[in-house]
Amino acid sequence: MSTPDGRRPDLKLSGRLALDRAVAALEQLIGGITTGSLALLVSFLVLVTAVLCVAGVGLLLAPVVLQFVHQVAGRERARLTRWGAPVLGPGEQIVDLRAALADPTTRRELAWLPVHASLGLLLGLVGLLLPLFAVRDATFPLYYPLLPEGYAGASVSIGELADIRTWPMVLVVFMMGLGWTAVIIGLTPAMARLQARPGRRLLAPPPGTDLTGRIAELTSSRAAALDAHATELRRIERSLHDGTQNRIVAVTMLLGTARRALARDDRAAAEQVLAQAQDAAEDALAELRGVVRSILPPVIEDRGLAGALSGLAANCGVPTAVDVDVPGRCPASTEATAYFVVAEALTNVARHSGAGSATVRLRRRDARLLIEITDDGRGGADESNGSGLAGLRRRVEAHDGSVVVSSPAGGPTVLKVELLCGS
Repeated sequence: MSTPDGRRPDLKLSGRLALDRAVAALEQLIGGITTGSLALLVSFLVLVTAVLCVAGVGLLLAPVVLQFVHQVAGRERARLTRWGAPVLGPGEQIVDLRAALADPTTRRELAWLPVHASLGLLLGLVGLLLPLFAVRDATFPLYYPLLPEGYAGASVSIGELADIRTWPMVLVVFMMGLGWTAVIIGLTPAMARLQARPGRRLLAPPPGTDLTGRIAELTSSRAAALDAHATELRRIERSLHDGTQNRIVAVTMLLGTARRALARDDRAAAEQVLAQAQDAAEDALAELRGVVRSILPPVIEDRGLAGALSGLAANCGVPTAVDVDVPGRCPASTEATAYFVVAEALTNVARHSGAGSATVRLRRRDARLLIEITDDGRGGADESNGSGLAGLRRRVEAHDGSVVVSSPAGGPTVLKVELLCGS
């Protein structure tokens, strides 16, 4: 069979693309189980709150439940954004009951909840079961002799129709496994689109919504990212020019001196100069390693974010306690930013605060990484006095994060940072 332009299709490439699409669709479907389960729970809370509003008690619960609604919808927006076009959320979350009922975004979120709690969760569970069925039936010829008598080992019971332990029926079960595989490749992309459709339709901004503010925010964030990138390149260039390059020049000059000493047959002087050249080369190598570590610290990859921060705390001049509760791993850029934020903050604590102790806390809440650095120093930290807080803010805002500093005179100083880390 040929394509319209006369070329034969690459069946191997087409099969690989179909398999990649199926795997991505399964990941998307299974990822919807989390938000589907949360949507089911929050739908129940919304129903209970609505009933209790008749007695007046629900009016007290409404702000909290509306906050849950916004958080679940935000998680779904983040999930959908990872698998396609971005789904923008509202600039602010409305928790007042009267304002929420008049807000079109909140009404659309409330309409989305039961749909995703039913259809989205069901499709996610099917996406989870299909690979299990495929593996179970396709591998049946390998383990069926170990099954007890009367046990039906297929995903769809056929034990009552025939003796499943005969080779023809074993082959039937194996063919069922191939059938489940074909279903996965053929249907899961459509199932993933069906699961995502209500969220993309109901959680997107309503028609006519003014997104000027959000666009301006994203434009500013992009400009900050470019500025932070340029600043980082200038810092690396200065480090290489002022440090490593000068040391390598010194090594070159010493080697030239050693060569001239050897030409004069002055072996003792040559050995002395070569020893100096070796020391200078080792210093250059150590400085180059420091520059490399400042770009993306390998300790994060080796020990994880918690271990890397413990190392920073151990090297800090102020006794520092580290409390990290971050299940799993965040994106590499987020972990690197968190590492540099804590490193800069602890440097400021050691140099300027006069503190006797400090605390670093990290928590992961939904799609955000929360960082809090506290010290009991003299306070009075100000971004305008060259304390490094301005550069820290630029680095964080480049990742669409936020920085809040509380440092009254007399202390304590509390630095709170939020970074996006996926859901």
